Amino acid sequence: MPTPNLLSFGKVVLRPPEPSDLDLLYTWENDTSLWEISNTHAPFSRQVLARYLENAGRDLYEQKQVRLIIQEESGRAVGAADLFDIDLFHQRAGVGIMVHLREDRHLGYASDALKVLDQYALEGIGLRQLYAAVAEDNTPSLGLFQKAGYECTGIRKKWLHTLYGWKDEWFFQKILSG
Repeated sequence: MPTPNLLSFGKVVLRPPEPSDLDLLYTWENDTSLWEISNTHAPFSRQVLARYLENAGRDLYEQKQVRLIIQEESGRAVGAADLFDIDLFHQRAGVGIMVHLREDRHLGYASDALKVLDQYALEGIGLRQLYAAVAEDNTPSLGLFQKAGYECTGIRKKWLHTLYGWKDEWFFQKILSG
């Protein structure tokens, strides 16, 4: 019996970034409409991103993070999924997810990618818990994490400073079964 692929579910496969993804990452990382969500405050140069891609394959236990490209069925990259602040002692990590183009959103890519991250975190890394922090006005992400079985365990009041004032941040946790 073939071994199931820990990095695929439904419409998506998660794969490591490749050097050929440089232009794509440059576009994504420098899209200022995403900066508030990703807590980015400055653009990235191609040189910095090329250096990141050179080191992307380093040991996740050393890096305490892993970024994966969300690839849809035809092989086209539609976004990225991250596990960050990986804490092996407490067996938990933060989750970040992004589907770049508006026309690719609400097609199930992010939901499927979260299922892959659950499976990979539990079976591939040995984590027992994932968490995410979402701005109060990011309705699509709030719904995504709730639909994926994440529980809102707290709200950080006026936690995020934006160009338009302060926003609350919702904190979600998911205990992985296994």
